[in-house]
Amino acid sequence: MNYKDIIFGKVKEDSSLTDKTLIKSLKKEGHEFTEDMFNKTLLDLEILGLIHVSWIAKDTRKIEIASQYEENDEVELQNKEALKNDYEASFPGTENQI
Repeated sequence: MNYKDIIFGKVKEDSSLTDKTLIKSLKKEGHEFTEDMFNKTLLDLEILGLIHVSWIAKDTRKIEIASQYEENDEVELQNKEALKNDYEASFPGTENQI
């Protein structure tokens, strides 16, 4: 398992936590990261759009799952699809025009 998977899994598990809490949790599970490797991995995950990192204090960062990667439940997905279909159906006579 690589660093990205380990850190992303932990953030996904809690959905939002501070960098200090994350480091403590990772150490408790036996994962050791240098500060540089931890910061690089956070940056990589943020660039990939998987997490969002923001400063909440001078030396504390908040790490959370990026909204587009939050898990949606089945009912919510069905509701979105129904709304999309209703919207498209509200324009009669345009289905054959391209």
